[in-house]
Amino acid sequence: MTIAAILGGKGHDVVSIAGDRTVAEAVALLASKRIGAVPVVDGEAVVGIFSERDVIYCLEREGPSALDCKVRDVMTAPALTVAPDESVLGALALMTRRRVRHLPVIERGKMIGFISIGDLVKYRIERIESEAEAMRAYIQAV
Repeated sequence: MTIAAILGGKGHDVVSIAGDRTVAEAVALLASKRIGAVPVVDGEAVVGIFSERDVIYCLEREGPSALDCKVRDVMTAPALTVAPDESVLGALALMTRRRVRHLPVIERGKMIGFISIGDLVKYRIERIESEAEAMRAYIQAV
């Protein structure tokens, strides 16, 4: 199964932020949307990811003035991305190998979605449960 299938169920809406916004604005966005990360965009280009981890690292480094820093100065960059035709297992392997939890989905240079490791794990669990149920039904029918 591919990332496009995940987006088909999840949707293509993406919350993002510009790099010239402050960390305080980004924190407010994360809190209001109850999310853990957002892609950082410059026009239509994804230039990084801003996550809860970036807030923690910035606070440790800058102290209370961290909230006045620009997102572009504390984001994780460059952003790792995936294409919609990437397999779910391929994306999971990339996330595990690179220790990231979010990936922008890019098609022809444009962001068409944003997936989290939670989205992928949820999909895998649903798929495994579906296969197990099909196997139980097959065994009972025999």
